[in-house]
Amino acid sequence: MEQQPITPAPAPVPPLMAWREFADWIRIDQGIVGGWIESGYIPSVRIGKHRLINVAKLSQSLLEEEIF
Repeated sequence: MEQQPITPAPAPVPPLMAWREFADWIRIDQGIVGGWIESGYIPSVRIGKHRLINVAKLSQSLLEEEIF
């Protein structure tokens, strides 16, 4: 019997993520992501002193966007 390779399950994506962590996660320079936030290109929320990317809202808007 042939063994199947074990594929790890992807880690769940949190609905909010610190913007610097988000930049590292998508492998984009933090300065670029900071510019996207200030320009309103990606949804973010401020909680106290922290700026977080609304990953859930970003994912939903990308899924709804008609590319083709």
